[in-house]
Amino acid sequence: MSDLHMPDGFVSVSEVIPDVLLDVRYYSTYNFVGERVDGYEAPVVLLTKEAADALALVSADMRRKGLRLVLYDGYRPQRAVDHFVRWAESADESMRAAFYPDVEKRDLFERGFIARRSGHSRGSTIDLTLLDEKGGTPLDMGGPFDFFGERSHPDYPGVTPAQHANRMLLRQAMLDHGFKPLSTEWWHFTLKDEPYPDTYFDFPVR
Repeated sequence: MSDLHMPDGFVSVSEVIPDVLLDVRYYSTYNFVGERVDGYEAPVVLLTKEAADALALVSADMRRKGLRLVLYDGYRPQRAVDHFVRWAESADESMRAAFYPDVEKRDLFERGFIARRSGHSRGSTIDLTLLDEKGGTPLDMGGPFDFFGERSHPDYPGVTPAQHANRMLLRQAMLDHGFKPLSTEWWHFTLKDEPYPDTYFDFPVR
């Protein structure tokens, strides 16, 4: 039985993968909006049980390689998506240098960086990276999470061979366990057989 604040079928990823690392950017102020995002009431990551179970297999594979998963975001309430839309329509550009230095804010919708609906709200999409256990640092992916630009494309030719190899290591691990990648974001994956393909949820993350 799920907690009262979320539907049956959803879980906290930390309960399924106890050693997963969390860097919940939308609970913090270090994100492209520059403030905590609506709907993020705790620094946790929620997913459908199916997605969390598949991610646990990815985690086990990576641990055998001396790596750990670092999660940025999972389930995203519709109210958070609405917050992104309001921000994109506002004049605030306080975080431009870090997240969209080469893109005009007025072009974010047209270029697909901001949308009025997100697959994250269906509960089976995850944003993540990998961390080297021995060194204690994330693998160098050649670009930061949530950077709006071509550098975020998994096959961007401007990264080094080592950075590209790190991206492909993450990509292959996710593909091996039933996730599909996004062509514009190296960190973004959705469970192929997601249980709620047409439902956009709005319960808070807490």
